[in-house]
Amino acid sequence: MSYIPSNERYDSMVYNRCGQTGLKLPAVSLGLWHNFGGLDVYENGRAMVRRAFDLGITHFDLANNYGPPPGSAEENFGSILKADFAGYRDEMIISTKAGYLMWPGPYGDFGSRKYLISSLDQSLKRMELDYVDIFYHHRPDPNTPLEETMGALDHIVRQGKALYVGISNYGAERAKEALTILKRLGTPVVIHQPRYSMLDRGAENGLLDVLEEAGVGSIAYSPLYKGILTDRYLNGIPQDSRAAGKSVFLKPEELTEEVLGKVRKLNELAAQRGQKLSQMAIAWVLRGGRVTSALIGASKVSQIDDAVAGLSWLEFSQDELDAIEAILKG
Repeated sequence: MSYIPSNERYDSMVYNRCGQTGLKLPAVSLGLWHNFGGLDVYENGRAMVRRAFDLGITHFDLANNYGPPPGSAEENFGSILKADFAGYRDEMIISTKAGYLMWPGPYGDFGSRKYLISSLDQSLKRMELDYVDIFYHHRPDPNTPLEETMGALDHIVRQGKALYVGISNYGAERAKEALTILKRLGTPVVIHQPRYSMLDRGAENGLLDVLEEAGVGSIAYSPLYKGILTDRYLNGIPQDSRAAGKSVFLKPEELTEEVLGKVRKLNELAAQRGQKLSQMAIAWVLRGGRVTSALIGASKVSQIDDAVAGLSWLEFSQDELDAIEAILKG
């Protein structure tokens, strides 16, 4: 059956301006890091993309190495676009990245001009697109001059292969240097993608200040901290969970009694707010308007429903914020 998007898809989603640009992003964006690759069930990924769009999620975040295997998330997303979204491309923000190992040899990793331009060409072929909306450098390169990396991003925009550029995983000082270079070149960075959550607050060590001062947006990945900031691990480790060996990114030893004690208290506070813990965690990341969008992952449609439903209550009282701080400080 042909997919027809919901006519109400823009009625309730919150859209935030990305820094000082004209670009708006949904408060919740969908990342295709896991569960959309060649080893996953294609129709499940397709159902999640459809549902996300029906709920007003217009931003879909990829990278060259997403899968597994690397590249397969882009290939599958390209198939979904062709089958279901051929007439809706201009309603979508599609982003991809390059910066991690993608192919053997000296030209398939980090941040050289050779790698970034070649990688984006491959990504566009996999997704069968003429351009992406945002192209990111995925991580800093300690060996390539920053001028070369940023110059490649500038060149990509001037080629028409990306409308905007971003950076990801850059610390405050390195980010400030990158922003300065690209502004001078005439292709300003519009967005930074840091990891940020109640349990991982490194972005508060100057990075959010740098972005705010420069008028650059931000999109926080892992706002649920590997799924720990949900009700999933409150009563042990489910057999089908990441911590049960389903993912290399979450190990059982990370779920210490200290961490779980904090999570249980946060869950109680979320219940008092009339929310799930996952919903409160997303709302917390978005508090105060410093973060443009929370980037979620999902393995089933219901998780996307929950994330978007949580946007109906984004406000925190000062007492709630103080209570969260007290819990986190333990």
